[in-house]
Amino acid sequence: MIPRPDVFFLPAVGGEQRLCLFHAPAGTPRSKLLYLHPFAEEMNKSRRMAALACRALAEAGHAVLQIDLRGCGDSSADFGDSGWADWQADVRLGLEALDARVPGDAPLWLWSLRAGGLLAAADWGRTVNHLFWQPMTSGKLALQQFLRLKLAAEMASGASKGLMDQLKTELAAGRPVEIAGYRLGAALASGLEAAKLTPAGQAGRVEWLELSTREDATLTPVTEQAVKSWQDAGWTVRTQIVQGPGFWSTSEIELAPALITATVEALS
Repeated sequence: MIPRPDVFFLPAVGGEQRLCLFHAPAGTPRSKLLYLHPFAEEMNKSRRMAALACRALAEAGHAVLQIDLRGCGDSSADFGDSGWADWQADVRLGLEALDARVPGDAPLWLWSLRAGGLLAAADWGRTVNHLFWQPMTSGKLALQQFLRLKLAAEMASGASKGLMDQLKTELAAGRPVEIAGYRLGAALASGLEAAKLTPAGQAGRVEWLELSTREDATLTPVTEQAVKSWQDAGWTVRTQIVQGPGFWSTSEIELAPALITATVEALS
């Protein structure tokens, strides 16, 4: 039986801390994974799925580390005071902590969900494989979608006219904006906007998993183009669409068991 995860706070710069959960397998780990959560409220909606997947991976022999990025979950600081560079530094912290927990040459994976993939797609100075769950290929699009939450909230009052331009003007001036209960700072917005899901660093493996409620679903042309860019850069990419809801955005907490099964099989 797999024990409960080890919950601990990882020291960070300035006396801050990052909440981490380490899921240890029984025996020698087949691989080690660092999980990078999605953006804002999508993180909260995805916690149950992430927890179930971590347990399933640990039961299959993989070591998994979850980390709450700066200003997220139970980690130090406020979301509005966090920047993209802070989150990049947190990934490095997580990788160091994972190395300490799992020494040796077990294959390393960055497992990311949605906008977490934009953070994962960087050169980390070492061989890293990628497990993408429904990755977003454009940070600019991710930011626009997040800002549209404000527009949707204001439409009923008729105050949405010109609001998108106002939000962008505020961010460009270095001032934070309030979106769906989150204070979004300029440093985080600009970093997200500039991020792209493009290959970087030494080529390895990519397991690209997407969800759909349609049985005949296929990858979008944008996704196909992104996959090709990784393949052209020398990465071995496998794509799969599995049945399930977009649990990161549903009104109620939902699960996609087929995604967990496909994930374990992909890494096996």
